Amino acid sequence: MSLMINEECIACDACREECPNSAIEESDPIYVIDPDLCTECVGHYDEPSCVAVCPVDSIIPDPDNAESIEELKYKFEQLNQGE
Repeated sequence: MSLMINEECIACDACREECPNSAIEESDPIYVIDPDLCTECVGHYDEPSCVAVCPVDSIIPDPDNAESIEELKYKFEQLNQGE
């Protein structure tokens, strides 16, 4: 499942730099995660790096974008083809 940022986001920018897929973008008033780019760090790390650095715990699973580990692995492979 992709992650999402809820309304508790304080727009501190900590998460954006941590995302290995560049899935997090600044928006108004809070940051947003592109579900097409979010792999929950599958293929990169053992846990989502954005969740680990968020000071207010505003990054949560996105119920509208449920994905299995296999789907996240496939997305990771597709995003990293040719590297």
